[in-house]
Amino acid sequence: MSLSKRFKEDFTTTTIVLMSVAIVINIVAGQLVSMLKLPIFLDSIGTVLVGVLAGPWAGGLTGLLTNLIWGMITSPVAAAFSPVAMAIGIVAGLCARYGLFKTWWLAIIAGVIIAVFNAVVAVPIRLYMFGGITGSGADFITSYMLALGKDMFGSVVVTVFTSNLIDKVVTAVLAWGIVKSLPVRTLGRLSREKTVVSAV
Repeated sequence: MSLSKRFKEDFTTTTIVLMSVAIVINIVAGQLVSMLKLPIFLDSIGTVLVGVLAGPWAGGLTGLLTNLIWGMITSPVAAAFSPVAMAIGIVAGLCARYGLFKTWWLAIIAGVIIAVFNAVVAVPIRLYMFGGITGSGADFITSYMLALGKDMFGSVVVTVFTSNLIDKVVTAVLAWGIVKSLPVRTLGRLSREKTVVSAV
């Protein structure tokens, strides 16, 4: 199959519309959480949803575009974490492909897997671009760990993993709940992941 044909299959008009809506959801939720200085993010619900319904590449592109657009509008920090957002979408799509969004408890496992890959990509960015402090609510955890005598690397690893573990599990379960609530006819039109369609 040629690359252009594969691209057309992966990015149908329906998928592009879904991605656009997901980007808005991500930015609005993320901006609200940022304003409230909450210790979680909730800025990847749309990304995970697209990954689950339309596959890893659409999910990855949704995450990437979300953070680049968000960075241009209000938050340069978000743009710096665009590789992280892309990884979230890709991993969510792969988890869906292997059936990890069939039930709520499998979605929890998917959330843990997403959090692990998120940390692998996010820790170097947080350390080397921002010195470990990004201005998010999760900085409280870093400050607490530093106050306990931990070094910056260890503090950032703990911060990124713990804050994202909760965030990504909640995000994955919310995405599963949204997919579960969709009518079968709508789901069949949206989803390219047959494991998701057969699970609801």
